[in-house]
Amino acid sequence: MLSYQHIYHAANLADVHKHGLLSWMLAYLTAKDKPLTYIESHAGRGLYDLGSPEAIKTGEAAAGIDRTAGWFPPDHPYTTTLTRVRAEHGPSAYPGSPLIAALLLRLTDRIHLAELHPREYAALDYALSPYGAHIHQRDGADLALSLTPPEPRRGMVLIDPSYEIKDDYLTVPSLVAKLHRKWPVGIITLWYPLLDGNPHAPMLRTLQAAVPDGFRHEVRFPPARPGHRMQGSGLFIVNAPYGTEPEAARLATHFAKLNKARP
Repeated sequence: MLSYQHIYHAANLADVHKHGLLSWMLAYLTAKDKPLTYIESHAGRGLYDLGSPEAIKTGEAAAGIDRTAGWFPPDHPYTTTLTRVRAEHGPSAYPGSPLIAALLLRLTDRIHLAELHPREYAALDYALSPYGAHIHQRDGADLALSLTPPEPRRGMVLIDPSYEIKDDYLTVPSLVAKLHRKWPVGIITLWYPLLDGNPHAPMLRTLQAAVPDGFRHEVRFPPARPGHRMQGSGLFIVNAPYGTEPEAARLATHFAKLNKARP
């Protein structure tokens, strides 16, 4: 989707859900002295300025990361990554998932990032090349399929489309199933929005039929502004690392309190 730019939505509550669990899983994986591969299919620009007109316009960061700072302890990888990024780039900086991965992974690990949007790709290349990431301006599904099984074989792929193209809901289950067949030990993490009308429901039924033991985690939250369709965030994880479920449950308690405090 060449019109989509995540700057309008960066650091919203869906990002808090996604990035909180992503950073935890990556920290768990890097605790073992074994190299890994990280692949991302829809990378975006990697580094965002929450003081930009685009971010301020939607108010999603104000309703997201600005309200959830106390949800993560000081030693949580999400907290330490955010602190480092703001120390290096200023108090309004926010790391996208590629930068979170780059800061948590090691020199022995490999990072492959796909982004089609020309402007986003250029910004991603500028932000992530210093970390040795391989930046690809190509279709993310094609990249992921071409790289799997990767070397090192241990690792993760994050699939995070915009879902502004309705076909995403139809093509994602097939992509997940193909990746799982090619890379049985790989951690496949799919993010999806919870929108009015539940357009994700058929996709999830297909996914759960294809991968019955996949871990599904969803949280609900108040819309960032009147009329905003997104009312929650979901993750479907194949081969979820040990301990992911308790960490997800811990995070869910904060979202539940946020909903109770809803005016």
